[in-house]
Amino acid sequence: MTANTSRSVQRGELVELEVGEDVRESSRFNEDIAPTRLEERTWSRWNVAALWVGLSICVPTYTLGGILTAYFGLSVSEALVTILIANIVILVPLTLNAFPGTKYGIPFPVVLRSSFGIRGSNVPCLIRALVGCGWFGIQTMFGGLAIHLLLSAVFPPWRALEGVGEVIGFFLFGAMNLYVVIRGAESIKWLETLSAPLLLAVAVGLMVWAMPHVSMTELLSQPPSRPEGAPVYGYFFAGLTAMVGFWATLSLNIPDFSRFAKSQKDQIVGQIIGLPLTMFFFASLGVVMTAASASLVGETIADPVNLIGRIDNPFWVVIAMVLIIIATISTNTAGNIVSPTNDFQNIAPKLINQTRGTLMTGLVGVLLMGYDLLQKAGVIVSDVTLESLYSNWLLGYSSLLGPIAGIMVVDYFLIKHQQLDVASLYKDGAAYLAYNPAGFIAFFIPVLLTVFSLVTGTWTWFYDYGWFTGSALGAVIYYVASLRLTKPVSQDDDVTDKVGT
Repeated sequence: MTANTSRSVQRGELVELEVGEDVRESSRFNEDIAPTRLEERTWSRWNVAALWVGLSICVPTYTLGGILTAYFGLSVSEALVTILIANIVILVPLTLNAFPGTKYGIPFPVVLRSSFGIRGSNVPCLIRALVGCGWFGIQTMFGGLAIHLLLSAVFPPWRALEGVGEVIGFFLFGAMNLYVVIRGAESIKWLETLSAPLLLAVAVGLMVWAMPHVSMTELLSQPPSRPEGAPVYGYFFAGLTAMVGFWATLSLNIPDFSRFAKSQKDQIVGQIIGLPLTMFFFASLGVVMTAASASLVGETIADPVNLIGRIDNPFWVVIAMVLIIIATISTNTAGNIVSPTNDFQNIAPKLINQTRGTLMTGLVGVLLMGYDLLQKAGVIVSDVTLESLYSNWLLGYSSLLGPIAGIMVVDYFLIKHQQLDVASLYKDGAAYLAYNPAGFIAFFIPVLLTVFSLVTGTWTWFYDYGWFTGSALGAVIYYVASLRLTKPVSQDDDVTDKVGT
């Protein structure tokens, strides 16, 4: 063993890579996607829980109840139960896929190199990155509107800019988000930790404000929009698939954050504390606030930014918009920028570092929202709204990402037996293939079946329940294909040196 050769050292339940020149000089390595050192793994269960509070309290979560009632034919009570169950379900892939990140300190793209190959990992990475960039654009649009309303309350002549003011707000808000991510993981950690209690307090305050203006009995007894007498299970499972799809992206790239966790217990307990109840509460708040909006401002408004903007009190508008901006930054930075940033780096780590990857994420997000920005600026006229696209996005992309989640779980736990040769994950031509055929077979078969179902109208259940069918089928195919096409890694292949903590 020389200083030129990397080695993995196990310290308790965690493994740390001592990087040698063989890895440091590899074209697949840079310092930003390197395994975290032990001293960098500082996130406790409360930091992980705060991450999920910051992720969950956002405008799209607020609108989920309305989406399920309007587009999926569920009643209010059915919609809220669906949201709660969906977030309990998604905890399973979230916690399981966080394991390799926590143990080895490696981010999502590097974890994928095990199942898709050193170079092949770029395919699922770029699929994930595109979705992240799209959501970055959507969230930034909400943040830009909040900035526009804030400036309008402080400086009334600004209101005359209308859509142009929102476009300016979009770019201001986007720049704030990108700055946080460029500053690094510690900036995100402290942003989420400091904002979480504040956001929860504001959510409780809004609920207290709205409750006197709505009858919960009448709200929960409203009939569903589906045909009378139609069985609920089909609508429920379609809605459940869409709600699971809401965090389908994070169930893949959770290693981007779990690589900073102190232990497996911290990442598991933190996610259980932070995700299901926060999502359920804030979605419930959205339902209650929308129902109360007619009494509060004279018309029904499903968007919290516009609802609060109707308050006839500049002071409270300013306070509320500042809090919405904080909430949206805490969601956008962690949920929609970190993963694309790492995914873009995975293409060419020596050329793309964290700063360049972050700027690429911002650029793609702006391009994806170009149509909406031109619409707001008055350059083009269209009746298409972002809200009307949510249900299609949630259902569609969950169908594509489901197989990747299943593949990752099976690869780490059943094929690799929780043992990875970390140094080889950063080198071409080492222990891992450039392109792993098992991963691509297991990914493309469910995707092709989903497209076939969507185009022909045959097996509609396969598309309607896309995340569940895709993840299950991808997992099974990957297991069989791996046993037949590749050599499974056994306990004897582990190259980790075990030392005391």
